[in-house]
Amino acid sequence: MDATGLEQTVGRLFLAGMENGYRGQKALAERALAQLDDADWHRTLDAGGNSIAVIVRHVAGNLRSRWRDFLTSDGEKPDRRRDDEFEPGGQAVSAMLEEWQAGFDEVLETLARLTPADLTRTVTIRGKALGVVDAILRNYDHTGHHVGQVVFLAKHWRGDAWQTLSIPRKGKG
Repeated sequence: MDATGLEQTVGRLFLAGMENGYRGQKALAERALAQLDDADWHRTLDAGGNSIAVIVRHVAGNLRSRWRDFLTSDGEKPDRRRDDEFEPGGQAVSAMLEEWQAGFDEVLETLARLTPADLTRTVTIRGKALGVVDAILRNYDHTGHHVGQVVFLAKHWRGDAWQTLSIPRKGKG
C-alpha cells in the first residue's frame, strides 16, 4: 500500500472510530438518563452546580453549533445562546431529549459526510483556526466530559436503585 492509500485508510478508520465513539457516548448517557425520574433531571448537588438538564441542554447546543456547517462556518454559531443553556428551568424531559437527539444527529450526519481528505483542512471555532482532527478530538473530549457528569449525577440520584452501566462489582449483581 502506498502512502496515499495508507492515509486514506487511516482517515476512514479515524472517522469511523469517532462516529462509533460518539454513538457510544450517546448510548451510555441515555442508559443513565433512562433510570431517572423527571424531577432528578433538575436537581443539583449544590447551589453552584449544574443539573443533568443543564448538562444535556449544553451538550445538545454545543453539538448543534459545532457540527452544523462544520467545514464552512465558525463552530460558534450566532444563533446559539450558550449562556441560556446554563439557566435552570422546568423544561420537559421529552423536549430536552429532542434537543439531545438533534445535537447527536448533527455530529453523526457530519461525520458520515466527511472524507479522509477533509481531515487535512482547517476549521474555525470562536475565531480560532484549528485543524479538523484537533477540532473533532476537542469536541469528542468535551462531550465525553459531560457524559461522565451525567452518569455520575444519575448514579448519585438513583442511589441503591442504580442499575450499573458496565460490569457489576462482585456481589453487586
